[in-house]
Amino acid sequence: MLLAGDAWSARFEKFRQEAWRLETLPQYLMPQEEDEFAAFSSGARIDPQTVSNEYTERLRRQVAEGRSQGRVHIVTRPLSEYLRFEFSQYYRPHSIAGERIRILDVTGRTNPLDGVPDFWIFDNAEVVLMNYHADGRQISREVYEGDIAPFIQYRRIAIAESVPFEEYVKGLDV
Repeated sequence: MLLAGDAWSARFEKFRQEAWRLETLPQYLMPQEEDEFAAFSSGARIDPQTVSNEYTERLRRQVAEGRSQGRVHIVTRPLSEYLRFEFSQYYRPHSIAGERIRILDVTGRTNPLDGVPDFWIFDNAEVVLMNYHADGRQISREVYEGDIAPFIQYRRIAIAESVPFEEYVKGLDV
């Protein structure tokens, strides 16, 4: 089953304990980010402490309710311009709002999750595959119909092999 619109948004309102994501690409070409990315590339920066939008407010509310949202992003250095943008404009404010973001840097080492697709897992009960073209353009979101045990294991590996976002970016120009 493909997900879009309200059916997709509902996943983030209805999970009971945890929503978690694995990101594997060096860039995501999302039309709604085009203007922000162009501004970032031209030197514009935000103050992550002052960001308040629908996403950060939802994160704060979820944390207050005892629910968590997290992710691990697999990266290699040098970081792409998009990753620098994502770290600065999204990860910093999202981390401040309560998202548990971690980075798995596989520069110069074997990727322990090579070939694993991007996905979200909700409450250890539902996996949604995030399907992308190689350049980062989204194709679809699809509810996975098989055994989710491998995805729980992928999450375990990703967390064990990664470091907290704030630790990773110390000393980096992002």
